[in-house]
Amino acid sequence: MNKIIRVLLFFLFLCLLSDSIAQTSDGPSDKPNVLFISVDDLNNWIGVLNNYSHTKTPNIDKLAAKGVLFSNAHSQAPLCGPSGASVMTGLRPSTTGVYGMISDEKIRSENPTTSEITFLPEYFREQGYHTMGIGKLFHDHAPEGLFDESGGRKKGFGPLPDERYVWDAYGTSDRKNYGRTSTDWGAFPEYDSLMPDHQSVDWVIERLNKEYDKPFFMGLGFLRPHVPLYVPQKWFDMHPLSEIQVAPYLSNDLDDIPDVGLKINDLPMMPSTEWAIESGEWKKIIQAYLACVSFVDYEIGRVMDALEESGHADNTVIVLWSDHGYRLGEKGTFAKHGLWESATKAPLLFVAPTLPKGKVIDSPAEMLSIYPTLLELCGLPAYDKNEGKSLVSTMQGKSHEKKAFALTTYGMNNHGIKADGFRYIQYEDGTEELYDHTIDPYEFSNLAGNPTYAKKIRKMKKLLPKYNSTWDPNSSYTFQPYFVEQKARTSGTDGKSVKVIGTDR
Repeated sequence: MNKIIRVLLFFLFLCLLSDSIAQTSDGPSDKPNVLFISVDDLNNWIGVLNNYSHTKTPNIDKLAAKGVLFSNAHSQAPLCGPSGASVMTGLRPSTTGVYGMISDEKIRSENPTTSEITFLPEYFREQGYHTMGIGKLFHDHAPEGLFDESGGRKKGFGPLPDERYVWDAYGTSDRKNYGRTSTDWGAFPEYDSLMPDHQSVDWVIERLNKEYDKPFFMGLGFLRPHVPLYVPQKWFDMHPLSEIQVAPYLSNDLDDIPDVGLKINDLPMMPSTEWAIESGEWKKIIQAYLACVSFVDYEIGRVMDALEESGHADNTVIVLWSDHGYRLGEKGTFAKHGLWESATKAPLLFVAPTLPKGKVIDSPAEMLSIYPTLLELCGLPAYDKNEGKSLVSTMQGKSHEKKAFALTTYGMNNHGIKADGFRYIQYEDGTEELYDHTIDPYEFSNLAGNPTYAKKIRKMKKLLPKYNSTWDPNSSYTFQPYFVEQKARTSGTDGKSVKVIGTDR
C-alpha cells in the first residue's frame, strides 16, 4: 500500500511540476520587458545615418548596431501633441480629430472617437506588465493613473537663464494673435545634473536595478532637443562653429507653394532663415541643436549601461523614436510645423532578441507602427483598433515593402505622403505639392503642375485618408490664426475661445 501511495504522490508531483512549467512558459513572466524611449524634436541628424557629417551620437549609433533602424520613418503629425496621441492610441489624427495640442486627460475623457481606446502602456499593463514612466511621453507626461509608477514631468523646458533671448521670441508677429516662442539657444546651466532629462535618467536607472516578479514596461521621454536649446557648455565644445554646415537655401523657395501651405508656414514668432543669415546666428542655432542632441545621446548611453548591468538586457525590447523632425533653416525657418520632409522625418529604432543587428531599412515607415510592432515583438495579442501595421516581418526580412508609405496630417484635410521616393502634399482646398527626392532632396521644385507627373499624383492620392474627422473641440494649435480659423470652420465656433499662447515652440 505504501508503495502505491508513493507512486501516486510521485505522479501528482510530476503533474504539479508540469502545470507549473506550463504556467511559466505561457504566463506573462516569460514575456520580454519593454524600454520605450521618446526623444522630443529629434530629426534624422544622427551619426549612424550620416545625414549630418558632424553629428556626434555614439550611444544611439551603438544602439542601432544592436537592432534595426528605419531611416525613412515619419510622424503622423508634425507637432508633439497630436503625434504623441497618435502613437499612444494607435489611431491617425484624421480618425480621431486630434490635430492640435490637447490635454493628456482629454484625449480619451472628452473625445468620443478615443473614449474606449486602450493606450499603449495600458495595454501592456492589461497583459500582466508592471508599467513605469517618466518625462514627456504624451504632450505633457501621461494621463493620471496610466502607469503603476509615474515619475511625472517637470513643467516647461527649463532650466532657463535670467537673461534671454538671442531671438526676441516674437519676430514680426501680431502679438495679439501669435504666441511667444521659447526658441532660444546658449550654454546653460553649468551641470548636467540640473537638467530634467538627467534627473529622469536617474529615476529610470534606479528602477532598472530592481528585480520584478513580472515583465516591465518602462517609458522614458526626453525633453531635449526641444527648444530652448540650452545644455551645459561642454556639449557646445563638442561642435566647433568651424565644423558646422548649413542646409542649401533659396530665398525664393516658397514662391511655388499654395496659399494654404504659406498660411500653415506663417510662423513670424520663429527665427527665419533670412534673419539667421543676416544676423550670423544660423551656425550657432545648429551648434546648439547638435549640442542638445549630444547631451541626450549621453543620457541614452547612461540608460543602456544601466540596462546591461541590471541583467535585464537580454530579455528587453527597446524602441527609440521621436515625435517629428525639426527644420533647421529648411523652407525658410527654424521650426517643426509643416508637411515637408524635414518636419516629418525622424528616427525609429527597434532592438529585440528576435531581430537582426545593424540593419538599416530605407523604405517609408510610420510612428503609428510602434504600437502593433511592440505587441508582436513581445508575443502579445494584436489590438484590433490599431490602424498601424506591425513592422516585424519587414525587419526580419520576411516581407519587402515595395508599397510602403507614410502619411502625415497637419490640420483637417492637410496631408503629406512619402512613397516611391516622392513626397506628395494635398491641402484642404485641393491645392498640391509634389517633390522627387531622388533629384530634389531639399524640395525646392514643386512638380504638382507638371503634366508629366499626373499619373504619379493620381497614384499618391489613393493613399489619402478616406475619412477626415472634424476638429476635436478640445484640441487647439495654440498659436496660429490660420488654424484658429480652420477650427472655427469645422467646429461651428467663432474661434474666439481658442487661447493663443506660446507653450510648445
